Amino acid sequence: MSPSGPASTAFAFDLDGTLTCEELLPVIAEELSLSREMATLTRLTLDGTIDFEDSFRLRCAILRAVPISRVRDIVAEVALTEALADFISAHAEDCYVVTGNLDVWIRPILDRLGCRAFTSVGRAEGDHLLGVDTVLRKSTAVAELNTRYDRVVAVGDSVNDISMFELADIGIAYGGVHDPADDLIEVADYATYREEALCRLLNTLS
Repeated sequence: MSPSGPASTAFAFDLDGTLTCEELLPVIAEELSLSREMATLTRLTLDGTIDFEDSFRLRCAILRAVPISRVRDIVAEVALTEALADFISAHAEDCYVVTGNLDVWIRPILDRLGCRAFTSVGRAEGDHLLGVDTVLRKSTAVAELNTRYDRVVAVGDSVNDISMFELADIGIAYGGVHDPADDLIEVADYATYREEALCRLLNTLS
């Protein structure tokens, strides 16, 4: 992929609660009547009892028995933040989704957005998830973009976006779905709570 110009800018977007109007794993779990198990793991993760990668692998293990096509059908119904989706559509060559979610599950959303992505990678056989090959570290994605662009703008809402902000030139904490994490705001250059305001800022930076 070639950057757009000599002063090129890449835009790196978190997925859950930034580009989507809901967090994906809780939505999937609710549809499959697994909300209690997922909520317990989420609480243990937020408490620091389980680290993020172990928690993610356990949550994927819970959902592994479900056909990939069933998960994709659920994901396909999740609403996107409309103004951000429009921005990405207009700047698809320089926009990237950066998410810990599995590539095999979020394909419907990536197809709707029409941009590339850095994701965790699932190991599948046919319609069945066999396991998780790699869990994405968001800093790795921004480090790669830094080698290809003059500037990286990162947009996110949670603590797992901090490593992305630390390597980006500009970090924007976005609270369109829920308030951004306090620790993320501390390392952000901007914070905004309305998608229209966020898109104005992104257009200024593009």
